[in-house]
Amino acid sequence: MFDKTYRQRLEADLARWEADGVVAPAAAAAIRNALPPRTAGINIAVVVGIVGGLLIAAAFLAFVAAHWTEIARLARFAILLAGMVIAGGLGAWFAARQRTILADLCASIGAIIFGAGIALVGQMYHLGDDFAGGMLLWSVGAFAAALLTGSRGALAVGLVAASIWTCMRITDASDVLHLPYVLVWLIAAALAFAWNSRVAAHLVALALLPWWIATSLRFEFEGTQPSFVLASGAALLFGAGLAIAAAPSPRALRLGSVLSIHGAFSLAIAAFLEVTTVDDLVRFREGSLAGQPLWAIVCGNAGVILALASAAITRRAGELLAAAAIALVLLAAPVWPASMAGESWLAYAALLAAMLCLVVSGMLDDVRPRIVAGWLGMAGVIAGITWAVKGSLLRRSAFLAVAGVAAVAFATALNRMLPRAGR
Repeated sequence: MFDKTYRQRLEADLARWEADGVVAPAAAAAIRNALPPRTAGINIAVVVGIVGGLLIAAAFLAFVAAHWTEIARLARFAILLAGMVIAGGLGAWFAARQRTILADLCASIGAIIFGAGIALVGQMYHLGDDFAGGMLLWSVGAFAAALLTGSRGALAVGLVAASIWTCMRITDASDVLHLPYVLVWLIAAALAFAWNSRVAAHLVALALLPWWIATSLRFEFEGTQPSFVLASGAALLFGAGLAIAAAPSPRALRLGSVLSIHGAFSLAIAAFLEVTTVDDLVRFREGSLAGQPLWAIVCGNAGVILALASAAITRRAGELLAAAAIALVLLAAPVWPASMAGESWLAYAALLAAMLCLVVSGMLDDVRPRIVAGWLGMAGVIAGITWAVKGSLLRRSAFLAVAGVAAVAFATALNRMLPRAGR
């Protein structure tokens, strides 16, 4: 939960409790004093300063690029170094005055100038035509800046450069898994954990998606179903996030909760893709094989096991249902090969049940993003079933009616099982 939203809700609750006589004024004051000081927000002056800094950085790069051929090589190199030194010096000056947002911006600009310097120096001295290697070097420099300054912006620059690097390497060698990116991602995840930053956790979670997407779209693996590979990645992200959040550490709770949120949305998207890609709305492959890569199967199973382990530690029924949702999405892909002449009602039922489990899981654990992900996935799966190209629309309507009756029966059973306060 964001700090500002939490404090506003807490302040409203304390005021109401004081008015009702539930909490004494002294106790309410003690609760307020126990809270850590609020972090500085982004006001209008900071926003204008950020825009101004970005404009100055863009003007600097445009000026250097416009006069690049007219400037001596040594002077070019000196200008690039001066840009990074000035950005770092301004960042240190802002940091000393507790202007953390502007200091972060300066570190980010320095990382961007460093990347521009790599490109311009490589062009100037006619270095090797390894663009992916240049992106890796840029990523290493941005990560070093993030490690030294704690800049979330520099971390974002490093992750973007690393994502471009891994996508290019996967394209160049599509028959080999590009595992070095996993090591880079783990380093970024360790930084997010050490910083205890929600922004960094979101960046790290998003940075995992390009690798999975690029890996899943390697068409050279005949029989590989991209939606299943994506579902395996979503399962691992979701399950690992739940397991990390179950650890007895506030840092682990923050990082794990963010990873699990992105995993839930990724799982919903994967369920939608399974319907649309397997049922001929979008044709990803022509082969009739249903076999999937062993590493993807291992990742998917690991996601289920981690979610079950988290449920065993936290004793939360919602996480148990989350594990069921992961397992159902993973089971739907192999039982429904793309070349099947008919329709697989079992796959339809599994995906609908998975999204229902995701919604109920979020409700039981009071995790709103998980509820939203489940509803979006449910809408996508129903739309995919309804508007699929092949098959009888009458049979689909009958199936959806049966599924609706089953959902009502399930709701009735839950209403009787759950206590009145939890309904």
